[in-house]
Amino acid sequence: MQLSKNLSLGEVTKSTTAIRLGISNMPNEVELNALKAIATEIFQPIREHFGKPIFVSSGFRSENLNRAIGGSSQSQHCKGQALDLDMDGRDGPTNREVFDYIRKNLDFDQLIWEFGDDFNPNWVHVSYDKSGNRKNILVAYKDKDGYTRYKPYGR
Repeated sequence: MQLSKNLSLGEVTKSTTAIRLGISNMPNEVELNALKAIATEIFQPIREHFGKPIFVSSGFRSENLNRAIGGSSQSQHCKGQALDLDMDGRDGPTNREVFDYIRKNLDFDQLIWEFGDDFNPNWVHVSYDKSGNRKNILVAYKDKDGYTRYKPYGR
């Protein structure tokens, strides 16, 4: 099933952890509609702008899968509202270019520069909420104790 011209349901539900643990990772109708919205409003414009395949490293996560990987109980991935995009080592734009394009051109709920350095994130987290977007931009980092923390993006 295609969520948009260049993004399939299989791409956003694929999980080696789910397969290994025998966990279902299929969205319900509400989650599927949210996936279609983020595919149409976020993924597809990025794909068309750069003209290159865009790699989804994490998409939908069922609650059981999210629990198994230690994800946040508030994760928008569980609602079908979030994608993690990672272009490292691929022919196409850098993670920073994807981040900057989203920040400057798209309506999003949350955009996170995930770790990395001052020049390029390790991956880009983006969410879309068709009921209303906050345009929240953050940077994820590890504190001195190794915990993930977030700070406002300041560029």
